[in-house]
Amino acid sequence: MFIVANLLLALAQVLNFVLWAYIWILLGRVIVSWVNADYHNPIVRFLYAATEPILERVRPRLPVVASGFDLSPIVVWLAVIFLQQFLVRSLYDLAYALK
Repeated sequence: MFIVANLLLALAQVLNFVLWAYIWILLGRVIVSWVNADYHNPIVRFLYAATEPILERVRPRLPVVASGFDLSPIVVWLAVIFLQQFLVRSLYDLAYALK
């Protein structure tokens, strides 16, 4: 049982790190969109490549607010926070219950 518990703890920590990194990538994407950075920059291309597949799935389901304000990064950010609070915490609780 300790092996399964340790596996769940490791999985929860890695998932938490990945979600935390994605929050920062998403924040970088928002900042880049505000300053209208050069798309040929490798960092800007990475930010778009890492976030656009998820944002393009969320965008059609949301209304466009006045002046074309895109709410999809906020919705994705809230979803990532939810996953951190629910899924990661549930994995931690399950791992500690198995120990």
